[in-house]
Amino acid sequence: MNPPRRPTQSELLAAAGKTIEDVIAPHLQVLFCGINPGLYSGFTGHHFARPGNRFWPTLHAAGFTPRRLAPAEERELLTYGYGVTNLVRRATATAAELSAEELRSGGERLLAKIEHYRPLVVAVLGVTAYRTAFGLPRATLGEQPERLGAAYLWVLPNPSGLNAHYTPATLADVYRAFRLRAETIQGIAGASSGAS
Repeated sequence: MNPPRRPTQSELLAAAGKTIEDVIAPHLQVLFCGINPGLYSGFTGHHFARPGNRFWPTLHAAGFTPRRLAPAEERELLTYGYGVTNLVRRATATAAELSAEELRSGGERLLAKIEHYRPLVVAVLGVTAYRTAFGLPRATLGEQPERLGAAYLWVLPNPSGLNAHYTPATLADVYRAFRLRAETIQGIAGASSGAS
């Protein structure tokens, strides 16, 4: 399979404001929630499409997928019980272009999606955006004390290649620890629903 054609600078700029469809279904094990699509994703129509983004390699390295998926294969996530959405739908060059009001509105939309689709666990990818979206300025990475609707809630590091705080290996370690905990929750939830 040939790699997708790289967009020109003018094509990237024209992708500003475009939206991407959610990869979502009822009763997912994990719903990953990005901040918003970048211009590369806006151009391709696929989540985390920029070549330097580490989402897809991290999911594979952390054991979520048996092989590294390409952005164009994103719907395969559903077969593993995972999905992807964003706090803000519109594509921008950087997340810094988003207003606090957009992020807060995105938090409300995310809650509505959770109430409709009922994922077991939600992972927001980016602590700064999470703090703004939900009015929790002291929130830290990791499992959150509150739930989002009925879903267990995590905040994970943003997999953007611009996030220099995490190497690919340390990012994979954090996501792997999250996967193991989410699988434990799924096992507990499955056992309790089977017992009723």
